[in-house]
Amino acid sequence: MNGIVLALPGNEAMAAAIAQAEGLELGAIETRRFPDGETYLRHLSDLDGKSVALVCTLNDPDAKLVPLLFAARAARDQGAGRVGLVAPYLAYMRQDKAFRRGEGVSARYFADMLAGALDWLVTVEPHLHRIAGLERIFPIPTRALRVSPLLADWIRHEVKDPVLIGPDAESRQWVTLVADCLSAPYAVARKRRLGDRRVRIDMPDLSPFRDRTPVLVDDVVSSGRTLLELAGRLDQAFPSPPYCAVVHGLFGGHSYARLEAACQAVASTNTVPHPSNAVDVSADIGAALRDLI
Repeated sequence: MNGIVLALPGNEAMAAAIAQAEGLELGAIETRRFPDGETYLRHLSDLDGKSVALVCTLNDPDAKLVPLLFAARAARDQGAGRVGLVAPYLAYMRQDKAFRRGEGVSARYFADMLAGALDWLVTVEPHLHRIAGLERIFPIPTRALRVSPLLADWIRHEVKDPVLIGPDAESRQWVTLVADCLSAPYAVARKRRLGDRRVRIDMPDLSPFRDRTPVLVDDVVSSGRTLLELAGRLDQAFPSPPYCAVVHGLFGGHSYARLEAACQAVASTNTVPHPSNAVDVSADIGAALRDLI
């Protein structure tokens, strides 16, 4: 079965890189919005009998979900043999349990919606905590890529004698993996959330690392509040500002400008297109497709 890669709007660069790396056909989709806000979608490529990889990173997921589901269904109507999704950033994994009576478990609901339209899924470093793996909520084949070595390579080339610092207990899994790749020390702070946009950071003892360069490491930065609070506290322990390396840079509001001002450099992977993209994950994604597409 021949493979073809199709980009949803905003994902053209990633789709082209994957197709080129793996020698796959690069197709095209036409989309637009009607005046009433509804989506128009048309496949411009011959999909009959082909295995389709839709590329759609899922930041701003509510706006992207309907076009994605339409693209998958329309591909099957055009005769596609298999239809899968490359979602470098996978949304809605945070709410993985009902913490209070009446709450919905959006991680499971979102997985059900995607799995109902797709044959497989490839993503990068999903924000999983109480869910042991994507296979626990997705009934379709999934690949969740670790890119810790790629972040470590960037740190290795940019930072002398780093010490990695995670903002909270949830970041520990990513901090330790990157630290292992670098054979570097690390520490993890404790975060107390006071609201959706208010946090308090309890600092670990950083005195053993004063002669090193601090690097903030996390998987996702959205409002940036946690990392900004942590960066502001580090001037008590280190003579120079930190670096910052994250997997998924969502950077809502003015968070990027504020974080950039607080750090010597801010780097993210290209799972979400952004000026901070310094780490390319397209080759790893392409390799993951080989046994799926």
